Amino acid sequence: MSFLSSSSGKSIHWLTTAFVATNLSLASHAGLAQQVAPATIRLLPEDEGRGQYGHQHNFYFLPPGKMGEEYQSAGFFGGKLRPYLAGHPQALKELDNYKRQKTTYLADRVLLVGSLGLYASQVFSNGDPVYFNGTQQVAAGAAVVSLLATIFINRHTNEYFKQAVDSYNTDAPRTHGTLWPRLRPTGVGVAAASGRPVLALRWQF
Repeated sequence: MSFLSSSSGKSIHWLTTAFVATNLSLASHAGLAQQVAPATIRLLPEDEGRGQYGHQHNFYFLPPGKMGEEYQSAGFFGGKLRPYLAGHPQALKELDNYKRQKTTYLADRVLLVGSLGLYASQVFSNGDPVYFNGTQQVAAGAAVVSLLATIFINRHTNEYFKQAVDSYNTDAPRTHGTLWPRLRPTGVGVAAASGRPVLALRWQF
């Protein structure tokens, strides 16, 4: 539809100049927007490919708005990622799940090392080598339980971290200024009405 407004020749010249300047400004912003780093969290490609039962070493990520190859560690419990997830409840929930799994994993490692240490301490406890006394049986049982528990603990641990990142990226803030393309006229021209020049603007909805 068209919106016509009568004006003097000077007014038309001023409005045309302002419109051209606005378009140039918007085009400049659009060009800059293409160069701005995405407002998402990006994982190291090797970490992005981790699946079930994957390695339990720290994840590395690029914070929102960062570019390049300077990935930073999220820490053992993912604590260094937490500040970036503020205001994203679902992402924080997934990160809490990841922290819980990592805590369980750490406790499981302590149980395994402790049980193996206890078993070894009993081998020469009485001078002669002993390999399966009562204490060693308990230690060996604890080690087996720990190894089996590791399989279940590792199954989803990495997925929780990746889900936290995915949840954040899904709700990542959109690029500012998206309203302007909708407000910008799709056509502009100069016409004559009642013998006087008018500026014609057209919007397409």
